[in-house]
Amino acid sequence: MSFLNAEWRKLIMANYKVDPSILNSFVPAKTELDLYKGDCFVSLVGFMFLNTKLLGIKVPFHINFEEVNLRFYVRHHDGESWKRGVVFIKEIVPKPALSLVANVVYKEHYETMPMKHTWKLGSEKNEVAYAWKFNKQWHSIKVETEPESIPIPANSETEFITEHYWGYSMKTSTSTVEYEVTHPKWEHYPIRSHEIKVDFGKVYGKKFEILNNVNPSSVYLAEGSIITVESRKII
Repeated sequence: MSFLNAEWRKLIMANYKVDPSILNSFVPAKTELDLYKGDCFVSLVGFMFLNTKLLGIKVPFHINFEEVNLRFYVRHHDGESWKRGVVFIKEIVPKPALSLVANVVYKEHYETMPMKHTWKLGSEKNEVAYAWKFNKQWHSIKVETEPESIPIPANSETEFITEHYWGYSMKTSTSTVEYEVTHPKWEHYPIRSHEIKVDFGKVYGKKFEILNNVNPSSVYLAEGSIITVESRKII
């Protein structure tokens, strides 16, 4: 049985090219940074969890909710092949039980904050936004897109960002939690405009303050799909 079953839907992904050195202290043991054409990315990602089940059970008030995370990309060689995965700097949700379970079991970095979202989906355009309140200040990410989704091109930066199927988190200086995330390939909605109102230094720490003064190199809206998060193992 999967640890978690859910849908991830309408994923806004704002991607920033960064100096790899700012991520060195966050890279878990037995992994290394995964680059795209020599570039190192961090991504601000906002989306909806829908129809969530923990060990096959729907937990009251924890079924449909927002998440916003800041993440980067790594890979791990298991002796036979490379596994491409994600490391989370911080994951924000409005539900405390999820933060507790994820932090204890998966050694993740969840925090609970007030959150809200907007979905305006129509035949002319889509508007999707996610917002979260930290230290009495609202932060948000918003996009306007074409109304119809299209396939993600093979070998593109969009595919690189979306096609990471493993999660890694630091357990100790020499051991790492690994877990698989399963989902089919996603489609995306071409972006017309975006708006990001985030104080990265306040929310994610001084190392990420540099993101306050740069524009993302790309912004996507992925449709998402049904997903599973499998049981963890230690590597």
